[in-house]
Amino acid sequence: MDIKIAPSILSADFCNLERDLDRIANADLVHVDVMDHHFVPNLTIGEPVVERICQVAKLPVDVHLMIDDPDRWAPGYAERGAHSVTFHMGATHAPVRLARQLHDMGCEAWFAVRPAEPVEPIFDILEEFDTILIMTVEPGFGGQKFLANQMGKVRRLRDEITRRGLKTNIQVDGGVGVKTAPIVAEAGANILVAGSAVYGADDPAKAIDEIRDAARAAYRD
Repeated sequence: MDIKIAPSILSADFCNLERDLDRIANADLVHVDVMDHHFVPNLTIGEPVVERICQVAKLPVDVHLMIDDPDRWAPGYAERGAHSVTFHMGATHAPVRLARQLHDMGCEAWFAVRPAEPVEPIFDILEEFDTILIMTVEPGFGGQKFLANQMGKVRRLRDEITRRGLKTNIQVDGGVGVKTAPIVAEAGANILVAGSAVYGADDPAKAIDEIRDAARAAYRD
């Protein structure tokens, strides 16, 4: 698997989103955080803004739902053009049913695990998901410090994926930059979400290339 970089627009300028989308044209995905001020203590954007992002973005849009009741709301983001929709273990009531519904709509289904949650409970339904997201910060805000203790989850998950011959991706979100990219890649993650490390740089495109190169040098399949 090749390394993919997904800049998070949570760190972009919300008054100039189209401009800031163009600044990350060399990335692989656009990571869009949707927060409802219930599942996490922050409020961001919803379906109308995500739909417009999907219309103008030159990259596939990865929508990360940090919301209550994704069983109800996730299909709407697929309808509005999302390439993938991520929902959380602690929020969904019927993860397999929702994953299959998204697949039927032509959208990838991604499953997220927060720092305090174990990854092993999803092993039995692993084949239902295209990607598993391991959070390396508590969800809700950008710019948090990277939690290196989450790498054990990434390693156990990668070992399970390899053992079963699956093609499931592992995404890591939280505190990813040039210094931490090799750590998550060595553990087995191949999709890296980077927010402030990209949009806080003078040259976001250069930052993306540097993070990707650092991860590729360390990645273990």
